[in-house]
Amino acid sequence: MTATLTPASPIVRRRPLDTGLRLGAIAVLWAGLLLVTYWWAAGGGITDLGDWETGLTSLGRLTGLLGSDLLLVQVLLMARLPLLERAFGQDRLVAVHRIVGFTSFNLVLAHLVLITWGYAAGDLTRTPAEFWDLVTGYPAMLLALAGTACLVMTVVTSIKAARRKLRYESWHLLHLYGYLGVGLALPHQLWTGQDFLGSAAETAYWWSLWAAAAVAVVVWRLVLPLWRNGRHRLRVTSVVPEDDDVVSIHLSGRRLDRLPVRAGQFFGWRFLHGPGWTRGHPYSLSAAPDGRTLRITVKTLGDGSAEVRGVRPGTPVLFEGPFGRLTDRVRTRRGVALIGAGVGVAPLRALAEGLDYAPGEVVLLHRFRDRPLFAGELGVLARERGLRVVDLPGPRRSAGSWLGDGVPVDDVTALRHWIPDVAAREVYVCGPSSWAEVVRRVALACGVPDERVHVEEFRW
Repeated sequence: MTATLTPASPIVRRRPLDTGLRLGAIAVLWAGLLLVTYWWAAGGGITDLGDWETGLTSLGRLTGLLGSDLLLVQVLLMARLPLLERAFGQDRLVAVHRIVGFTSFNLVLAHLVLITWGYAAGDLTRTPAEFWDLVTGYPAMLLALAGTACLVMTVVTSIKAARRKLRYESWHLLHLYGYLGVGLALPHQLWTGQDFLGSAAETAYWWSLWAAAAVAVVVWRLVLPLWRNGRHRLRVTSVVPEDDDVVSIHLSGRRLDRLPVRAGQFFGWRFLHGPGWTRGHPYSLSAAPDGRTLRITVKTLGDGSAEVRGVRPGTPVLFEGPFGRLTDRVRTRRGVALIGAGVGVAPLRALAEGLDYAPGEVVLLHRFRDRPLFAGELGVLARERGLRVVDLPGPRRSAGSWLGDGVPVDDVTALRHWIPDVAAREVYVCGPSSWAEVVRRVALACGVPDERVHVEEFRW
């Protein structure tokens, strides 16, 4: 069954502010890197390259400066800054975070090697002894070494092959050591580095960047979550089975009408019901917030999600968020296509309830293996709101396709068949990472502009 819109469907809203914020953030990032490079060059960095020994030390200084700058940018990226969350969305932020993270780590390692080699007069045989002298004889170098070890652990566990072997909860806990690594690795540069203390402008820049990173973490990772939890005091009201391995958790609290959350967003959840409560679980809302209650839907995918099934009514809940850009805020068209796989339909079901639309303006394509989730609720939305629901059952036919075995045509043809005017719509996608990436590519092939394809992926 197909769904189309009239060509005259009006644009709902545009968000040039988000585009401006993204461009501004990227410009600030590059400006900082260029500024510290300029200070390195002005301090004789280029001239020193003419000699082997001083050249190694000079390159060590440059990699240290660039690595330090990017490490502090990493902290800002991890601090859940609302402006960045809204402008980039989680998936883009994660992509930037990975690039900046691996780049900063490589620069820090290069700094360590080059500085030690340069201080050893370019003699590799003297480098181990020189390294020992640096660690034991220079202020804060032991702290820097411990910080580097924390960064190594964080980076190694972020490699995709390692991540696949870890539970999400374990990876998330290990990943927090990145904060400790930054906190331990950089102070020696503030205390002893000539490029940090060479002028009032340099000193002001580095201390301001440090202060911004520290304030961001304290305010948005500590103070704001504590304040919101104290204000809203969430508790589990019921646990409702949706399928053999899927449950919905219903929550209530105080003043939820003042919680700034939209349909399609997710939170980090901690259920205070026993061991393991310190591990956060990222789950999306599966119902539009009504100011009185919240609902999440959880599929058993690992130890953490299996524990959630055992939560009892009355259990206190800690939360962090809301997060995510899969909301009506980014909507620019009346027509909307919602495409979800398995439990990935949860935030899309919330959007189907929370969006403003007329009959035929919103289409939901739901991929599932055996039984669809929320079939009854989606049926009600279809009857009362005019939501178009297309069920796509069966196992996925191949890793390069987002469709099931029973579809006889290619992915692009199928999408255009079900939604002929998909190129004129806003497209929201939620599902496993590889599947969601295939859907994104197919939507682009159908003529949907990249800025109108909004993806939220499951990475575990």
